[in-house]
Amino acid sequence: MPWTRIFSAIVAIAIAIAVLLAGGWYFTFGFCILVYLGELEFFQLVQAKGIAPATKTTLILSLLLLVTSSVSPTLTDALFPIAGTIICFYLLFQPKMATIADIASSILGLLYCGYLPSYWVRLRVGLDGVSSLPLNATASANNLPLAGYWPNTWTNVTDLPLGLTATLLAFSCIWAADIGAYVFGKFFGRTPLSDISPKKTVEGAIFGFAGSIAVAMAGAWYLQWPSWQIGGLILGAIIGITSLLGDLTESMMKRDAGVKDSGQLIPGHGGILDRSDSYIFTAPLVYYFMTLLLPLLPSFL
Repeated sequence: MPWTRIFSAIVAIAIAIAVLLAGGWYFTFGFCILVYLGELEFFQLVQAKGIAPATKTTLILSLLLLVTSSVSPTLTDALFPIAGTIICFYLLFQPKMATIADIASSILGLLYCGYLPSYWVRLRVGLDGVSSLPLNATASANNLPLAGYWPNTWTNVTDLPLGLTATLLAFSCIWAADIGAYVFGKFFGRTPLSDISPKKTVEGAIFGFAGSIAVAMAGAWYLQWPSWQIGGLILGAIIGITSLLGDLTESMMKRDAGVKDSGQLIPGHGGILDRSDSYIFTAPLVYYFMTLLLPLLPSFL
């Protein structure tokens, strides 16, 4: 039903924006809920193939990766291989001998639903502590309990915390890519993009890619990034490509499992993975663009 779809989308967007603005542990706990629900859907797809992953162990370790990301990104990187070792150790001592598929799907669940999404927590919560970024930010990143933040004024976006503006810009690029690809593909798409997702078209993918770049460049200009033309172009291209790859990857898993949607949690929209697939592979690339590549651009240009 269209109205159900519209209403559920409005509610989901409102909650997402509120958590995004608040940052701190509000953002981390909100993401923990999404990861928990998304990973349950992922393991349902896996179990539909007759595979027996370490579901509970992987869920707990994935949530631990998110919580650790709020404290120390370096510690999260160290915890990831340790978590993989724990999963293998758990499967090794099960009454029924684990298969390669059991181990592989468990480690993939840890990576896909835990480690990669942890970069959104690093971007929103941890970016404010990176002093090497050549960007302006005068507002306090913490003015609420639990390290949260709420804007005191909306008149100057450049005064908002770096983590907030970077995450909001990245989300906006993903939205532009998804909406642009859907609308343009629906009305003008003629050339199928991939058998994995028959409704996607080359024309829609190109327009979504261009939409991501346009939003990124506009945001980089408005936020007064140094070398905003190059920075916006690179960021938009990264997000345009990875959001599409994330969408196709989730479609491939659903196709292999023989289901149309990953779940039915969101009325009219399917499951959590159906709505968040574009964000998964995007997160680490956006984070490293902001922390590694963006500080180098002024010295090259």
